[in-house]
Amino acid sequence: MTLVQRHYQAIAPANLYSSSKVLQLNQQMLILAAFNGAVASKLRQMTEELISLFQARGCEVTGIQIRVQVVSPAPQYRPVPRSLSKAAHEALGKLDEDLADSPLKTALERLMKH
Repeated sequence: MTLVQRHYQAIAPANLYSSSKVLQLNQQMLILAAFNGAVASKLRQMTEELISLFQARGCEVTGIQIRVQVVSPAPQYRPVPRSLSKAAHEALGKLDEDLADSPLKTALERLMKH
């Protein structure tokens, strides 16, 4: 983590920090990436405050640019459908017969149908 990123982590509100990052500091212009438009909007509102906070920490920042860089979500895990073995199905059927009407009995019946 760069020094500027550590300063940003220390001064930015936690919810904004977790949804953005420092891209670069180039000729006193700090460029931040916001992961969505709402975060970018809030960061733009806070630009002057952030510049002051960076300067108070000794960073030579005279301007801030905000860029929206949407982070695509991780691919969703698709579980492999599983089925009960014949022995497991019979064991659950026997247990179902012994149970009185209850949420457990209902859940077992639903499990055995699938």
